[in-house]
Amino acid sequence: MEKLVIIPTYNEKDNIHGILQAIFSLQQNFHVLVIDDGSPDGTAAVVKDLQPQYEHHLFLHERSGKLGLGTAYIYGFKWAIKNNYQFIFEMDADFSHNPADLERLYNACKYKGADVAIGSRYVKGGGVKNWPKNRIALSKGASLYTRLILWMPLEDPTAGFICYKKEVLESINLDEIHFIGYAFQIEMKFAAWKLGFKIKEIPIHFEDRKYGESKMSKGIVKEGILGVLQLRWFSMFTNYRRRVKSKLNPSVVE
Repeated sequence: MEKLVIIPTYNEKDNIHGILQAIFSLQQNFHVLVIDDGSPDGTAAVVKDLQPQYEHHLFLHERSGKLGLGTAYIYGFKWAIKNNYQFIFEMDADFSHNPADLERLYNACKYKGADVAIGSRYVKGGGVKNWPKNRIALSKGASLYTRLILWMPLEDPTAGFICYKKEVLESINLDEIHFIGYAFQIEMKFAAWKLGFKIKEIPIHFEDRKYGESKMSKGIVKEGILGVLQLRWFSMFTNYRRRVKSKLNPSVVE
């Protein structure tokens, strides 16, 4: 077991069958963990129906309701570490992330020295497709705002298509990551960067979903804005590295 793709879902019945087929058709021995937040549209039932076809490769964890993207990934990270996966991926269910790019992220971590590989919309060669202008402005504005406040040298700090080496997730105290939306994506990268891991951005083309509804909300945007300020405060006036460093992995030095 080497590669695990974590896919959080809420009302993704129209997408989940296709995205799972696309991942497994790559024939790169990816395993997938779907974490479903009690989708009323029956997303989890679709996954269950597919499990016999992808036995020992497709796993499902059902939760009682909408508990947030960040908590889903934290559960998935801990599950991946427990089950000894070496490369752990974050990925959306709605085809905004192209499954074919999984291998490019994997190669960056496996063979090209990256500890964290980010599928980036805003580095040279990347881009977005079929997004309304207001969403593009919001996303680029969030990236610029994050770089200015945190001084983190990433063009796409809110990106959600990522490969982590197991050692990175083992080194972060995941119980100290509290944000659940945009700010979760930012803090995970910030924690990895502060702990000295090498982060590499891989250009991707992000395409807006064709089916289902976006999970973006005013609350998520607000959390992103305030979360970045909180991270700046923590890093200036507390020992942020000590706070987020896992006590279980002493290999990360002060």
